[in-house]
Amino acid sequence: MKIPARPAPQSVVQRIRRLLRITLLAIAALSITAVLLDRLFPLHLPAPDTGSTVVLARDGTPLRAFADSDGVWRYPTTAKQVSPLYLQALLTYEDRWFYRHPGVNPYALLRGAFGALRHGRVISGGSTLTMQVARVISPIPHTFAGKLVQIFRALQLEAHLSKAQILDLYLNHAPFGGPIEGVEAASWAYLGEPASRLSHAEAALLAVLPQSPSLLRPDRHPDAARRARDKVLTRMRDEGLWSSAQLHDAEIEPVVARSLRAPLDAALLAERLHQQQPQARRIVTTIDANLQRAVEDRVSDYLSRLPPRTSAAVLVVDNATLEARVYVGTAAFADPLRLGHVDMVRAPRSPGSTLKPFLYGLALDDGLITSQSLLVDAPQDFGGYKPSNFDDSFNGPVSVAEALQRSLNVPAVDVLDHVGPNRFVARLANGGVDLGLPSGAQPNLSIILGGASTRLENLVGAYTAFANGGVAGAPRYLAEQPQQTRRLLSPGAAWIIRNILSTNPAGVEGAPLEGTVSRHDAVAWKTGTSYGYRDAWAIGVTDAWTVGVWIGRPDGTPSPGQYGAVTSLPLMFAVADMLPNDRHHVHAAQPASVRQVDICWPLGGAAVNTPAALCRQRRKAWTLDGAVPPTFAERDITAWSAGLIRLRLDAKGRRLSGTCHAKDERSIQIARWPALATPWLSADDAAQAALPPLAPGCAPDSLDVASPIRIAGIGQGARLRQAPNSTQPLRVTLQALGATGEVQWLLDGRLQGSSEGGASMHVNLLKAGDHRITALAQDGAFAQLLVHVDSV
Repeated sequence: MKIPARPAPQSVVQRIRRLLRITLLAIAALSITAVLLDRLFPLHLPAPDTGSTVVLARDGTPLRAFADSDGVWRYPTTAKQVSPLYLQALLTYEDRWFYRHPGVNPYALLRGAFGALRHGRVISGGSTLTMQVARVISPIPHTFAGKLVQIFRALQLEAHLSKAQILDLYLNHAPFGGPIEGVEAASWAYLGEPASRLSHAEAALLAVLPQSPSLLRPDRHPDAARRARDKVLTRMRDEGLWSSAQLHDAEIEPVVARSLRAPLDAALLAERLHQQQPQARRIVTTIDANLQRAVEDRVSDYLSRLPPRTSAAVLVVDNATLEARVYVGTAAFADPLRLGHVDMVRAPRSPGSTLKPFLYGLALDDGLITSQSLLVDAPQDFGGYKPSNFDDSFNGPVSVAEALQRSLNVPAVDVLDHVGPNRFVARLANGGVDLGLPSGAQPNLSIILGGASTRLENLVGAYTAFANGGVAGAPRYLAEQPQQTRRLLSPGAAWIIRNILSTNPAGVEGAPLEGTVSRHDAVAWKTGTSYGYRDAWAIGVTDAWTVGVWIGRPDGTPSPGQYGAVTSLPLMFAVADMLPNDRHHVHAAQPASVRQVDICWPLGGAAVNTPAALCRQRRKAWTLDGAVPPTFAERDITAWSAGLIRLRLDAKGRRLSGTCHAKDERSIQIARWPALATPWLSADDAAQAALPPLAPGCAPDSLDVASPIRIAGIGQGARLRQAPNSTQPLRVTLQALGATGEVQWLLDGRLQGSSEGGASMHVNLLKAGDHRITALAQDGAFAQLLVHVDSV
């Protein structure tokens, strides 16, 4: 037998080399083919800056979702932001070899093909997670050719992206039924919670839902969804990843899904921020989601009791950070009757009396007043401008604190006249409150009564100054938004004004009803009502929070009977009572520039420097920087101007004029009250301030230029009765005899109208009982009479 010769060693080497060349050529050909195919059929990935937008609360809770151009809701997320339980269930049930295969799992494909041939239907699809991503981002038909395309696209994905990027594409684009894409949107839409806090049962449910999103939607097919979920739970136990106890607890958890709807909390703020950042896909606000929903529910319930077409706005700001925690721009979003698309947080409206605290604070800084300075609430003429109070009544002499707490109009106009309208508007603008004036108009005295416009967010930002030492700030809606703060008042002025606003006596009109005051910090509050009942305001400040409430009709039509103290104030206190009580906020200590000093009325000076006989009323006043200014000099009063008058008297107590002398004459001092306050003085105060008569033979000294007037038409102490069977109100016709100018007529302190000189004035007496009728001339002269109306 002939034994064949062994091949030469060179031939074996040659064969190996040939095989290597063929292999390298094949690899090169495949690589070139893959590159050419990749170039000819490029992979189109979703652009990161396109798609839907979600606006989130500070804890990640969606406030409002804005669908993309295809109507899809998708909340951007990553694998690091979802629950590990969900990732575990997803990868175990859908693709255990995700981190090992190159995009295609041949074994899974063969298993799926054999299963389909054996059972006549698809039992296992064989698609990897990468292949599912390929189908999600680019529609591929469910055919054999489509499967080949899907495999090619999966290989492309693996070539271009990391496993983490592919997984994130699945988490954001997997279908979950209806317009929902992505696990984060599905978790909020169906379960009402973020995907980071899923239970075992919820993780299993969301892991299986994309397999058949239409048939497994938990809001429509809870039984089918439960069966599919339990299948995943069993797989997780069989794989030894979840224990039997965990499986048991998960299986008894019901499949309960909310009705599918997009969130609409802080809807107008979300819209505002989305318009400012149209390219952003994830906008994180400073809003507290739970507090926002609670306040929105409270506003909705509260507005249901108010007239139709009424809307409301609420803004709550953290004083320490200026971050907004609640933003309610409308009472009912998208309600056409209430114009729910109009954001009343930033709509320009008349502020009513809400600017008065800043006026008095500025006057304190200017050294014009103390907290107890004497002001006069009586009919006055400011160069043709004749303001009246909200209820047309007057109170005579009042302190600054009383005038602010009762929101009296005439004293505020008097103080603004001393401060100057232009300067007041400029100081407000420096503090962040820009007042809108009619075109071509200049600041005037009506500004303090609402004769301009501003926005709720500007007012709330300004009111934070009363908790932050006089420094106001713009509300912040994004954490990255820088703080914008401006000095509005000195720390001392801010402290005094807050003290006044937080110590309203119970009997003051507009004080909150019992039980409505916050159980936490004392609330410093102010209300306001614009002309014609168009705007009702209430703003409150605590150590931690500033709360602003506006109620009215967005179209500017009046709401008769709705004003700040009765309409907005109860809602403001209800919201303040809902706020967290943060004990870390400490009430500001009394500044060193503030001290309490006894002052005297009517002169206004410190009691220690005022003779006892001239101190008719002693009051404890908060003063700033040691300033104790005198009572304002009177305006347009010809009778007298000085508060303190020095007189010479003869032996019989009669007044001696400049060149007039008498034996045994003596000097006295008299503290005079403002003339317009005289009708409200007690008999003793009036007597002490009265001028002694001029001595015979002495020339007039102009101290009693005011001519006496007398009321004619009815007698002092008259008793009146309605005529029998009369349907007309009881009316008296009166005259102010001796008057030469305008005369204001008051009934029980309430303005009834005016007359000129001795012209007649008609006064209606509508109620039974005692009444005081006052005629008040411009020069301070007045006359009063008391009448009684008998009941019918």
